[in-house]
Amino acid sequence: MFAAAIFTHVRLRSDISALLPTGRTATTRFMLQEVQSGVAASLVLIGLESAPPAALAATSDRMTETLRRRGLFTFADNGRDLVSEADQQRLFRSRYLLSPATTAAAFEVPALRQDFQNLLDELQSSASPLVQQFGLPDPTGAFPALLSLAGGSQHAAIRDGVWFAPDQNRALLVARLRGDSSSLAVQDAALHAIDQAFDTARQGTSGLRLLVSGPAVFARDAAHAIRADVIRLSVMSALLVAGLLVWRFRNPLVIAAIAVPLVLSTAVAALAVQLVFGFLHGITLGFGMTMLGVTVDYPVLLIGHRKRGEAPAGTWARIGRAFTLAVATAALGLSGMAFARFPGLAQLGVFSIAGVLTAAAATRFILPRLIVAADLAPVWAGDPRRLDGIERLRHGRLWALLPVAVAALGLVLLGGPRWQHDLNALSPVPAASLALDAKLRAELGAPDVGEVLVVQGATAEAVLQREEALRPALDRLTRDGVIQGAQDAASLLPSAALQRARQQALPDAATLSARVAEAAQGLPFTPQAFDPFKADVAAARAATPLGPADIINPALAAQLGALLVHRDGTWIGIIAPRTVTSSARFVAAFAGHPDITVLDVSAEMRGLVAGYTRQALPWLGAGAAAALIALLVVLRDFWRVARVIGAIGASLLVTVALLTAFGIRLSLIHVVALQFVAGVGLDYALFFARTQLDAEERSRTFRTLITCNAMALLTFGLLYTCQTPLLRMIGETVAIGVVTSLVFAFFFVGPRPARITRTDAI
Repeated sequence: MFAAAIFTHVRLRSDISALLPTGRTATTRFMLQEVQSGVAASLVLIGLESAPPAALAATSDRMTETLRRRGLFTFADNGRDLVSEADQQRLFRSRYLLSPATTAAAFEVPALRQDFQNLLDELQSSASPLVQQFGLPDPTGAFPALLSLAGGSQHAAIRDGVWFAPDQNRALLVARLRGDSSSLAVQDAALHAIDQAFDTARQGTSGLRLLVSGPAVFARDAAHAIRADVIRLSVMSALLVAGLLVWRFRNPLVIAAIAVPLVLSTAVAALAVQLVFGFLHGITLGFGMTMLGVTVDYPVLLIGHRKRGEAPAGTWARIGRAFTLAVATAALGLSGMAFARFPGLAQLGVFSIAGVLTAAAATRFILPRLIVAADLAPVWAGDPRRLDGIERLRHGRLWALLPVAVAALGLVLLGGPRWQHDLNALSPVPAASLALDAKLRAELGAPDVGEVLVVQGATAEAVLQREEALRPALDRLTRDGVIQGAQDAASLLPSAALQRARQQALPDAATLSARVAEAAQGLPFTPQAFDPFKADVAAARAATPLGPADIINPALAAQLGALLVHRDGTWIGIIAPRTVTSSARFVAAFAGHPDITVLDVSAEMRGLVAGYTRQALPWLGAGAAAALIALLVVLRDFWRVARVIGAIGASLLVTVALLTAFGIRLSLIHVVALQFVAGVGLDYALFFARTQLDAEERSRTFRTLITCNAMALLTFGLLYTCQTPLLRMIGETVAIGVVTSLVFAFFFVGPRPARITRTDAI
């Protein structure tokens, strides 16, 4: 009840941005936030294939219409009717301010003459109704040029009125999620709606395939993959561990004894994180419960050392000091995580410390009554004196230094452990999904968000003007093949200054009338044919320039919102190039401009992770130092402390060496897993070092630690079978680490057979 009450009040979040570093500069923080949870993160790319083009186009139309009605998307488009009739009228009235086709030369007599002749040809074609509606009021073609910007796709072909891939084998759609695109509930609802819309729109067309990609798809699939892995492995490991414990203790109540501290520690740890950070992240909960795996050993250590019929005080008299020291040093060792500046690591540190202390308290003060009532105690088969043969191996303990020396030499020859700072390498997204996303993105002409220019200004007008000033440089880079064009806000919404300049390029009423009359001489147009044209030009000359709030067309506004953002009193413009072929030349082209930042998002993320890893390691070292000081203060024997630390250090060294030899690059995830290994190794070492005056007690300790080790292997070894990289990293690290921890604790810490009656141990 207590745990359930806590979890009903804990605010659980799933967006990964809450755990990631915030960035080293204001620009970086902004870009990371946009990439993680901004407008760009809400993009969903959709493809339809494996059917004739006509069937693909018809399905695309039906599917787009269904998605628009669902209300889960800010817009859904397939290239047809991107602009509604009402939006068309608004954009049509503003065409001369917004369109790049508005130039002084376009209103000279030669240009008007050519436009009028083109109109005559089009009036004799099947497009005559559209020409009469739009062509006569807009002979210069300002509106079509404006609509091409609203379309947003420069690579997709148009067939049967909808977007197709250039090879015309795939129909294309684009949608943007409404609401918080980092919310798993929003992702699930929207992507389920896409599946339903496809099933409805296909109308029995056989072989038709749906392709869906984008950040929201990746996040949803990753969340479900991790959840599936965790549920499957939790059930499997729980059954295996339960079977092991029931076999060892011959009493199913041992499961309840272990569950009590684990449930209480998880609930209190969640509450502690909620109080400190204001929320608990789902990843913290999952990883934290992994870290709390060490606390499963606590009740096993108590039960495993109890003699049947013995009062709790008797058991605690023999193991209490070692148990308390193990808990205290484990908490101190984890304290460095709580003070690390990496948000995810800090949450995990608070969760782990609170959980360890709670589990220890529950084991010490709550479990004894249950253990006595059920008379839980180990049931060991065989003669305890058989342990003598195993203990004789300690005569050759110096040989245990050989793998340590080999590991150290191997690391030196390999150049030390290799670090992985690229978050993409840790991504649970399959390579095939990433390849599909790249293909759809290229076919739709979506920009490369890997490298961008960031322009800052006090006002939107300042940002737009600065982007317009950069256009010649971007055009040169495009001509030189450094980039393949770029998207920026100023292309969609010209600055007020440019809009006023375009107004100045428009001739006054008398001049335009004279030019129209001259250009139309000899052509079969009525005198009134171009009156709407002249009236619209006159209205444009007197119009007020448009700002960001005036762009209400969903497609155009969504594109503009991704490229021009107002945050914390500052306007920020993003210029996103397509396919940067030379990063060095791209960066050099904009060097020396203090108001422009060339940002490589992927490189920045790698730098952030590397920097925060370097900052976290000293804090982790400080926690280890605190644990060492506690050992020295309590044990007051440098040699015994050295043996305990030596056993843990040897285990960590061999584990890191093996991971490096297998070609595995270490990440912060491995560091967290090694923290767990150190905690487990500390338990093993301290219990091997404690007072063990007879063969029965030594056998009890040895078998109990073997049981704890088997539980760790059953729990974490299964993680290596996961498809999720993060879980697999934990599994491979802990599986190696717990085995080496037990081996080195046995050889380095346990007394030699000739000295097993000493009473100066813990």
